[in-house]
Amino acid sequence: MRRHMFAVVAVLSGLAALSGCASSGGLSDADRLGVYQSAAGEPVSSFSYLGRISSWTLIDDQHIAVWTRPSEAWLLRFHGRCQDIGFAQVIGLTSQGSRVYAGFDKVMVHSPASIQIPCRIREIRPLDAKRLKAEEKAARQGAQGEASGT
Repeated sequence: MRRHMFAVVAVLSGLAALSGCASSGGLSDADRLGVYQSAAGEPVSSFSYLGRISSWTLIDDQHIAVWTRPSEAWLLRFHGRCQDIGFAQVIGLTSQGSRVYAGFDKVMVHSPASIQIPCRIREIRPLDAKRLKAEEKAARQGAQGEASGT
C-alpha cells in the first residue's frame, strides 16, 4: 500500500485550549496521563485518517493525543520514548490506505533542527472528548485545591 505523511502546525493557543491539564493546574505527566487514560476506550488496531489533524496534545514522551476532528480524538502510545516530541511544533502521521495502524505507522516529529524523527505507534485508544473535558476540569480543580491547602 502507498504510504502518506501529512504534517500539522500546532498552534500554541490551540494546544493550550485542548490541553488544559498540560498548561494549567500544575499536573505531573503521570497525573495528566491518568486523566487521558480514564477517558480512553479499549485499544483498537487502527483509525480512519483522511490526512488532516485538527490538533494534538503532548502528554509525556511516550504518549500524545491526536484530534482528527474536533470531537474525534485518539490516545497514541509509542514504542519507548519519542525523542524531541516535547520540543515539536509540527508533527505528521504516516498512514496506509487512509488508516493509521498500531505497530506499523509512525508519528513523524519535526525537530527544531529540521530532522524528521519517527516514533512508531504501539497502541491506539479512542478518546471520549466529552469525558476528557470533564476529567480535565476535575483534575485542574483537584490540583488547585491541593495547591491552596483545601
